[in-house]
Amino acid sequence: MTDFILCGGEVIDGSGKPPFRADVTIREGLIAAVGKCESRAGAREIDCTGKVVAPGFIDTHTHDDRALLVNPEMAMKISQGVTTVVTGNCGISLAPFVAKTAPPPPFDLLGEADDFCYPRFADYLAALDSSPPSLNAAPLVGHSTLRLAAMEALDRPASTVELAAMGEGLEEALRAGAFGLSSGLYYPPAACAPPSEIEALARLLARAGALYATHMRDEGKGVLASLDESFAVGRKAKIPVVISHHKLAGRENFGRSTQTLAHFEKAMGAQEIGLDAYPYAASSTILQEDRIGAAEKVLVTWSKSVPEAAGRELSELAREWGISLEAAAQRLKPAGAIYFMMDEADVRRILAFPQTMIGSDGLPFDSHPHPRLWGTFPRVLGHYSREVGLFSLAEAVRRMTSLPAARFGLKGRGSIGPGLFADIAVFDPSSVIDRASFDDPCRPALGIEHVFVGGRPVWSEERPTGERPGRVLRRGR
Repeated sequence: MTDFILCGGEVIDGSGKPPFRADVTIREGLIAAVGKCESRAGAREIDCTGKVVAPGFIDTHTHDDRALLVNPEMAMKISQGVTTVVTGNCGISLAPFVAKTAPPPPFDLLGEADDFCYPRFADYLAALDSSPPSLNAAPLVGHSTLRLAAMEALDRPASTVELAAMGEGLEEALRAGAFGLSSGLYYPPAACAPPSEIEALARLLARAGALYATHMRDEGKGVLASLDESFAVGRKAKIPVVISHHKLAGRENFGRSTQTLAHFEKAMGAQEIGLDAYPYAASSTILQEDRIGAAEKVLVTWSKSVPEAAGRELSELAREWGISLEAAAQRLKPAGAIYFMMDEADVRRILAFPQTMIGSDGLPFDSHPHPRLWGTFPRVLGHYSREVGLFSLAEAVRRMTSLPAARFGLKGRGSIGPGLFADIAVFDPSSVIDRASFDDPCRPALGIEHVFVGGRPVWSEERPTGERPGRVLRRGR
């Protein structure tokens, strides 16, 4: 393996401390030294003068389960400096489930029926082991996936027998190395699950030392009640809870982040709670009629019925067809959409909260995806840190590195220091910025110079190197 010396850069080590000038030596996949490093025979020296050398970024909220297998280059993530993705969020994971027919929405965000072909979580992880991607994956198992595998009908609570089967699936996933359980209680496959169902599964998480991440039941009018429900799961089971993509949806809820963040702060004094957010005032998921009325604008991201509608506004399509917005949505379904339904002041307030991690929530198979898929991390660095001044660059890096590494138990990652894994992003602090937009969502960012995973370069000279050194990270190993 070629050794590297990153020479003369400003090291931001992930701790939140100010940058310091140092060389960073990479040897056999690890950081060998930080300081003044002497030239070594066979080592490749990279001049990082004027650049920041930081830990590789950890995307805490992704739906990359299948993308890791079918698009292992993962350019949309490594181009941002991301070296680890947390998969299986919002209750939907690719395993453990074998589909006989097309699974219901929102499973179509991950793939088609044939893609759900892993009876055990270990089978999915083995597939990743045998064909590694360019970056690392820290998998969660989805509550909705466990329901789908155990239940004939999802529009009701699980029976005692079904809950036991779900528990068996969860325990198998935890033995295989899953970092925890995710839920998507907002979505129809899990909306009928009572708190007691989640709490029963959470007790199994406690035995394994795993965590619970949730797309809550309500991110609108009932947001405080949903936070309380989520916190109660962690409190009763004595496990960490992560609130996914915290937001306030709908104009009637604009400004309420002052309430929700105070709620977080109070609860964090008594239990272990985390949260993540993406740096945009628009969300994206499947197209649903009940969201249309709360949004200022709806942009179609994909449609199986009308594929050419991707990238167009729902209102334009409705006018062309001479029908209502709801009827247009029905004509497009199954489909996905971007909903402009958040307040920029809330987005900034949530991002500025010291415990907020960064998760892209990108949807890699949308025809016209939300720009967060390609732009999240450079947007935090370039727009919210450098241009808006929401926090220092060192603090921005902390949110993307050591904070999520500690929250998810990713040992040896998220920091720059001797003996740690050489997952590293090198970027230009003066030019780094997202270029992906709602009109042109798949443009790589500017300013990400080099990205290393396990000591091997995966991004350089504005393109992937073709290296695939990523690995499946397993809880506690």
